Amino acid sequence: MTFVLTEEQNMLKEAAQDFMSEQLSLTHFRKQRNAGANGKDPESWGAMAEMGWYGVLVPEEFGGSEFGYVGMGQVLEAQGRTLASSPLLQTAMVGVSALVLGGTDAQKSTVLPKIAEGKITTALAVDEHAHHAPANVAMTAEAAGGGYTLTGKKVFVPNGHFADLFIIAARTSGSAGDTDGITLFMVPRDTDGLTIGELSTLDYHGAANLELNGVVVPAADVLGEVGGGFALLDAVLDRGRIGAAAELLGLSVAAFEMTHEYLQTRKQFGQLIGSFQSLQHRAAIMFSEIEQTRSCVAGALAALDEGRDDVAQMASLAKAKASHLAHLVTNETIQMHGGIGMTDEHDAGFFIKRARVVEAMFGGEGFHKERYASLLGF
Repeated sequence: MTFVLTEEQNMLKEAAQDFMSEQLSLTHFRKQRNAGANGKDPESWGAMAEMGWYGVLVPEEFGGSEFGYVGMGQVLEAQGRTLASSPLLQTAMVGVSALVLGGTDAQKSTVLPKIAEGKITTALAVDEHAHHAPANVAMTAEAAGGGYTLTGKKVFVPNGHFADLFIIAARTSGSAGDTDGITLFMVPRDTDGLTIGELSTLDYHGAANLELNGVVVPAADVLGEVGGGFALLDAVLDRGRIGAAAELLGLSVAAFEMTHEYLQTRKQFGQLIGSFQSLQHRAAIMFSEIEQTRSCVAGALAALDEGRDDVAQMASLAKAKASHLAHLVTNETIQMHGGIGMTDEHDAGFFIKRARVVEAMFGGEGFHKERYASLLGF
């Protein structure tokens, strides 16, 4: 295994970093926050579509570049550096993966070209309670008239406040906690009986709660196997977890660079605070954690592209390490900046808020430590 990027992957990485720093900088993020956009930025999303980023994982036959997960990871890491709000993780990573892994030819040919062109966005709706627990699906899906009727709720759906198409996990048999009996459904935003409650979130990216009251879904919109969708769901979640880890890595690197610069410019008692040994030690710990996490994320992305059988383990390792890293670095960013780091005028607070949201997304550090140990037989 090698973690060295190819020339093409490096070009994509540089293009993504340039785009994010120039068009979706922290200054842009602050303006969007002040305007109450709640994470909605269609103009920037259109520019991303022109860059071809929604199609990085889409097969060429459906209008994408099929560039691979390592490439997609570079884009998501760049996005994390500027805290940019976009549909890339939920649509270009999660939505595309769900269709590629579980979609029929008809579903792929209908939806994937639209995603690649940036014409539709998706959101994965799984959890129904405060903590991530993908097997605890209680939403019912009853067979009726050649289709299914969905009733229940989903909470804190990332991108759910603007997504055009939802991928919803519901139960066609069994009870909450069973892995058997879960089925995935594609539900358009304008479907009768679907109520979307927009949420204003801590990180200013927004989310939504969903209520489904007798929502009718035709059998043609079932994604994967009826009653056997947990394996597909878990595989899709793993791709989301790895993508979120890449974003957390970018966020952490940017917060560390901000802090490192401050240590070299801020003076106390007539000395640069970066000359204080205690702060040097703390900065060294952050740097070491960043490099370890970088390897974990790179390994997980490579596992996806190589089709290895340890993707689940690598996904949990990467997400646990990235969540731990982001928690550590954003805490230290606030601490080392002192009082100014607590003010809204400084950008440090934006990083800690976004970090806490993405840490919890698709399972936090504790969830993935336990899952990783379980997958290894402990």
